[in-house]
Amino acid sequence: MSGDHHFSATARDKETFGTKRSRRLRDSGLVPGNIYGHKQETLHFTIPKDSVETMVASGHRVVDFECGTEKEKAIIHHVQWDTFLKDILHVELLRVDPNERIQITIPVVARGIAAGMMSGGVLEQPHHSLEIECLVIKMPDNIQVRINDLMIGQAIHVSDLELPEGVTCLLSPHEVVLRVIAPRAVVDAAPTEATGSEPEVVGKKEKEAAAAAATAGKK
Repeated sequence: MSGDHHFSATARDKETFGTKRSRRLRDSGLVPGNIYGHKQETLHFTIPKDSVETMVASGHRVVDFECGTEKEKAIIHHVQWDTFLKDILHVELLRVDPNERIQITIPVVARGIAAGMMSGGVLEQPHHSLEIECLVIKMPDNIQVRINDLMIGQAIHVSDLELPEGVTCLLSPHEVVLRVIAPRAVVDAAPTEATGSEPEVVGKKEKEAAAAAATAGKK
C-alpha cells in the first residue's frame, strides 16, 4: 500500500455513538467516520485528526483503507466540516473494486500565466471540473492544464487535454475548457446637457387640443 494514500483507522464501538460521545472523541484528537458500499456491512471507525486532515489536504480521492484485518480500496466520499470550515467533524468512505470503472467529476487546475493576459486579455474558464470515466485505481486527483502559450482569441478544448492513460472525458471533444478573450471595451456615457426646458408630459398636447375644441363649441 502507498504511504501517501494510506488510511489507517481503529474500529469504533457502538458505545461511542451519539453527538456527545462524538464530541469527546474529537476533543481527544480523533475524528469519527464510517466506510460502506459493495453490499458489505457499514464499519464505523476513528482516525487521528492530523492523519485525516493531511489526507484531505493532499487532495487524494482514492485511499488504501486499513482497519484491523480489513484492507481495501476506498474513495473519500464526504467530509463534514464545522461551521467555520476549520475542523473536520466526520468522514465517509466508499468501498470500491480496484478493477471497477467509475464515472466521477474532478477539478480542472490551470497552471501558469497565459501569454494573452500579459497583453490585457482575460482568462475565462467555462469548466472548472470535468466528468471522467476510468478505473478507480487510476482516478487522477485533478486535471492540470498548462496555459502559458495561450494567446488572445485562443482556447483549450477537451480534445487538447493531456489526460492520463485510461482516462476518458465524457464531455464533447469540442467543448472549451479555458480561453483568453480580448478585454471588453468600457464605454463612458456622455452626460446629457441640460436644456432648461420642462419635461414634456405624455398626452399634454392632446388634452390642450381637446380643451380648445370644447371652448370653441360653447361660443
